[in-house]
Amino acid sequence: MGAVTDDEVIRKRLLIDGDGAGDDRRINLLVKSFIKWYSQYQRMLSTLSQCEFSMGKTLLVYDMNLREMENYEKIYKEIECSIAGAHEKIAECKKQILQAKRIRKNRQEYDALAKVIQHHPDRHETLKELEALGKELEHLSHIKESVEDKLELRRKQFHVLLSTIHELQQTLENDDKLSEVDEAQESTMEADPKP
Repeated sequence: MGAVTDDEVIRKRLLIDGDGAGDDRRINLLVKSFIKWYSQYQRMLSTLSQCEFSMGKTLLVYDMNLREMENYEKIYKEIECSIAGAHEKIAECKKQILQAKRIRKNRQEYDALAKVIQHHPDRHETLKELEALGKELEHLSHIKESVEDKLELRRKQFHVLLSTIHELQQTLENDDKLSEVDEAQESTMEADPKP
């Protein structure tokens, strides 16, 4: 069967109702249904309005966050540039400090050298001191040679003494072994009487 249209439904209801005594009731029901539908429609419109407001608010927050992020990125790049510049300035300052320290050290060395030169004796006195030091060095060299000769003699004497002690120790050990052999032979002879 085909779909029943609204006109057919109304026609059937009019035929069933006859003279239309139930029209007021139907109109009242229709009005109530329309009022109910209208109130639901208003609620739907209100809900849609709230959704649109929330969506708009969310979009505004989103746009604001995007702008904030862009601003933060810009600030971050500026900070990075500032840090790089500060590093370069620090490196340059370190170079300048090292150079200043080197200059100060050189000045101190020059001042010290100048003081030494001022207090340095003349050439004649220096030659006399060098001659005296040469004689003293020669004397000390002779003493050193004498001491080394004595040490070498003592080393040889000590070596002879150690060799003598070692030979004496070997002799004593051999004597002890011979004594032990003799004692063993005597014990054997005593244990085996002659027939």
